[in-house]
Amino acid sequence: MPRATKIVATIGPASSSPEVLERILRAGVDVVRLNFSHGKAQDHIDRARLVRDTAARLGREVAIMADLQGPKIRVGKFEQGKVQLEAGQPFALDASCELGNSECAGLDYKDLPRDVRAGDRLLLNDGLIVLAVEAVEGSRIATRVVVGGELSNNKGINKQGGGLSAPALTAKDMDDIRTAMAFQADYLAVSFPKNATDMELARQLANVAGEPWGHKPGLIAKIERAEAIPELAAILRVSDGIMVARGDLAVEVGNAAVPALQKRMIRMARDMDRLTITATQMMESMITNAVPTRAEVSDVANAVLDGTDAVMLSAETAAGKYPVETVEAMASVCVEAERFEELKLEGDFVDKTFTRIDQSIAMAALFTAHHLGCKAIVALTESGSTALWMSRHRVRMPIYALSPQVGSVRRMALFRNVRPLLLHFPSDRDEALRQAETLLVQQHQALDVGDSYAITCGEPIGAPGGTNMLKLVRVAAR
Repeated sequence: MPRATKIVATIGPASSSPEVLERILRAGVDVVRLNFSHGKAQDHIDRARLVRDTAARLGREVAIMADLQGPKIRVGKFEQGKVQLEAGQPFALDASCELGNSECAGLDYKDLPRDVRAGDRLLLNDGLIVLAVEAVEGSRIATRVVVGGELSNNKGINKQGGGLSAPALTAKDMDDIRTAMAFQADYLAVSFPKNATDMELARQLANVAGEPWGHKPGLIAKIERAEAIPELAAILRVSDGIMVARGDLAVEVGNAAVPALQKRMIRMARDMDRLTITATQMMESMITNAVPTRAEVSDVANAVLDGTDAVMLSAETAAGKYPVETVEAMASVCVEAERFEELKLEGDFVDKTFTRIDQSIAMAALFTAHHLGCKAIVALTESGSTALWMSRHRVRMPIYALSPQVGSVRRMALFRNVRPLLLHFPSDRDEALRQAETLLVQQHQALDVGDSYAITCGEPIGAPGGTNMLKLVRVAAR
């Protein structure tokens, strides 16, 4: 079996050369993430062009995900670049402070004093430093250090339990959406959404920005605020998928709550036919080490067994010493974990009602191919919806999704267990089926003489949402 779980890799200084980018794509990267928290607009435009050119040279399509920065809830800069905080000492966060010292720090987020009150706890630098709020006086928040440590320029601030009022989309994010649509990013990841309204606004902005190119990206909601958890179902309904962003989420809800939340989010997303990306510190030690820790291997494997569509690398490939080795290690873990996945295909269909013909055909293809032991499932699809429905269920055979739409092919790169391929099939059904088989037998060696496979398509060929036919085929000698 080829690997089913997809790999998202962030590119940055360590992976932006044509040579390294080609190597990480060959090693197994399916989706390239551009982190808009760093760099200028032109940097992202140049990297997107490099990704497209490199993928074309390798004869494949790779999805690009533009990850928005979101609100900057951070301390300001310090006179000496950093300070050392000791437990028990008083320390102030002051929106009017220009340069911080051992007694106070400035704030990039000027509204923080309005969002906190005495008794709240603030967590800085991914929760490594904890401050207890004692009083709020105008623009000044008086705190006492509960857990000390080194605090340097521009470190992030979270409020334990959530409750910060910063909007999910800033003026910078709106500019970045326009930049991302200019190079037609396949996915847009929205940071810190609190509810469905945040995602609906992002979709409106993206669709308007992409209109000159006729482009509409997939929308990924990054679940990293405590307020997003009770709104998860509503957020999923208006998004194409979610990212289990375990860093900021863990700071707000506590580390111990995250593993169970991860499983719940992935299960809910799959039930609602949405995508999932599991992220944050998956191979963190490989920023500096050539091999992962056993705990990291288990973390990746558990995400795979949870059913995530993709696992994500951040600093490991953007700034680490071993970007290629990290991708290779992650791919190896995914393949090994998938060997032990539990299949519950019949259980997936219990108490399910399908009201659409195309979705019913997709489920019939899965069920039949599974029980007949087919070598593959093949879907001729315009939009990718048929492949998405198939990918929500676990089977031990690859799903080949053939589409004439390059945008659909790129977006399907994120679908678990789906191998998207570009094929400009004709309007004649029989000729389209023949070309699909030729592509898989001769060009990709995915099928051989004697192999059986299930293939779905719509009549007339080329009508989006029109899948209405399932055919079972055995490859004959030519």
